[in-house]
Amino acid sequence: MTHGHEVLHMMEGHSYPTRESLIEAIIRRFGPEELFYTCSAEGMTAAELVDFLEARGKFMPAGGDGFTADASKICNH
Repeated sequence: MTHGHEVLHMMEGHSYPTRESLIEAIIRRFGPEELFYTCSAEGMTAAELVDFLEARGKFMPAGGDGFTADASKICNH
């Protein structure tokens, strides 16, 4: 399993125009069968992780189109 902050670090410096494009990028990087965990949840698919992170305000608008990770909201452990 991969911690969700690895996905947030992957997003730094990149923008994703849609939720679906982010999910595709996560699957390309970590594989289609990979599950993810965070400090408070585990066993999530890429799509479930995106929903989880979005609900917790971990994303911010990217200059122009799309969104990226909010670096100030990435845990440091």
